[in-house]
Amino acid sequence: MHYASGYVDLQVNGYADVDFNRDDLTTENVLNVCDRLRSEGVAGILATVITADVDSMCRRLACIRRVRESDQAIADMIWGIHIEGPFLRGEVGYIGAHPVEFAREADIDIMKRLIEASGGLTRLVTLAPEQDSGNRVTSYLAKAGIRVAAGHCNSTLDELRSAIDAGLSVFTHLGNGCPRQLPRHDNIIQRALSLADHLHFGFIADGVHVPFFALGNYLKCCGIDRAFVVTDAICGAGLGPGEYSIGSRRLVIDNNLATWSTDHSHLIGSAGTMQRSAENLRTALALEDEDIRRLLSENPRKLMDSSFPR
Repeated sequence: MHYASGYVDLQVNGYADVDFNRDDLTTENVLNVCDRLRSEGVAGILATVITADVDSMCRRLACIRRVRESDQAIADMIWGIHIEGPFLRGEVGYIGAHPVEFAREADIDIMKRLIEASGGLTRLVTLAPEQDSGNRVTSYLAKAGIRVAAGHCNSTLDELRSAIDAGLSVFTHLGNGCPRQLPRHDNIIQRALSLADHLHFGFIADGVHVPFFALGNYLKCCGIDRAFVVTDAICGAGLGPGEYSIGSRRLVIDNNLATWSTDHSHLIGSAGTMQRSAENLRTALALEDEDIRRLLSENPRKLMDSSFPR
């Protein structure tokens, strides 16, 4: 089913053999991605750039900006940019697929460089609150009208509360960006959910990143109105099993469409689609169409409404 308003995906690293974390994007190949997404009922996305050295991130952001400016059909699909990193927790498990050597403390001057390179298209920034001393970057972004998300973090409850006071309002792909084994009770998932009245939660609904029974529990805890679904798609999404890359990282999509590092130690993005996510929610969680519409269309639109120049 394609909802009349279309799906909105706030985390797309790439799709259909195109990687947004490269310097050589062309109008032609991004147009192909946009046509493919549109045919699958997607109305808009945030192109996502992940952690790398700052110069590389700036080049990639500028490349997306130039390609977006080159064709209205691309501008209609790529509503803005999601910068995920580099201010993440550089610890195994929490850093996930991001290159640990480039994880760093938050820095306003670097943040300004990244935003400038994006040409003002940055709508969402994911960072680890514990990396943002005094919440200076969080406060700066919030005052600039850019949504700030916690992710790839192990923030204490006090750190999360302080960041929320400074403008943090989103949590990126809850249940991921953390180690496979966590303390039973006091862990980042439980801390974030305890603040559900103050945060909006992104989820990857492929059944791989979060088992469906756990996803159902998380949705009950935070409530449908404070949740949204992303794909976290990488360039191999929509193409099936094989070897692909995101930035400098190689990955393998297996026969179950799980996206693994080459040593199978951790997941790297997703091979999911919004259509597949909707079907998963319908069949695995027995959600009604109205709730699916809110998770895949209405809620992400509302979340970004003040940022989108539409």
